[in-house]
Amino acid sequence: MRVLIPILLGCFCLTAAGSDEERAILAAVQSLFNGMAAHDAAMIKGSMTPDAKLIGARPGRPATTISRDDFAASIAANQSQLLERIWSPEVLVRGNIAMVWAEYDFHANGKFNHCGVDTFLMLKTDEGWKATAISYTSETEGCKPSPLGPPKQ
Repeated sequence: MRVLIPILLGCFCLTAAGSDEERAILAAVQSLFNGMAAHDAAMIKGSMTPDAKLIGARPGRPATTISRDDFAASIAANQSQLLERIWSPEVLVRGNIAMVWAEYDFHANGKFNHCGVDTFLMLKTDEGWKATAISYTSETEGCKPSPLGPPKQ
């Protein structure tokens, strides 16, 4: 499971979204990031639908899939300082579904680990926007420098 941990701890600017709905969607993504930063399984689960899945795509390896509950448990058990930053999120919305696409970089214990793209499929529920599926690439070569600059220590 340790390979599945580096996914979404993030830092992005909510003003990147244009509409109130886009801001609400990105706030829901940020709630997931906040839960991960706090290693809070309940907060992570609360930002996703019960049947949500995370799918990791790594070059040269088969994709991996993990359930929301297993992902939340793995993050809660992890003792590393995790930081994943996304930037320039693209948000598409139609009715009660949405998609977010954003490049990211990931740092563990203050050191760069990998980069990639995060995608979130979102559903508007009675409780607000929640992730139904999260897919991400995990790349160690060809990473562009983040426009956010180096992480703050």
